[in-house]
Amino acid sequence: MTWKVFGMPLLIGVLGAAGLFAALLGDGWWDVLSWVGLGLPAWYGFRGFFR
Repeated sequence: MTWKVFGMPLLIGVLGAAGLFAALLGDGWWDVLSWVGLGLPAWYGFRGFFR
């Protein structure tokens, strides 16, 4: 029951934190990881507006 409620917000938080951490670490593949890590939570957030 708890994972059904808090699973997606936890995933969004972890992806956002990982994206910010990757953006601080370096260039190259770290940039790709930061774009994915910060882009997916934004996509999940805006997905609700387009339904």
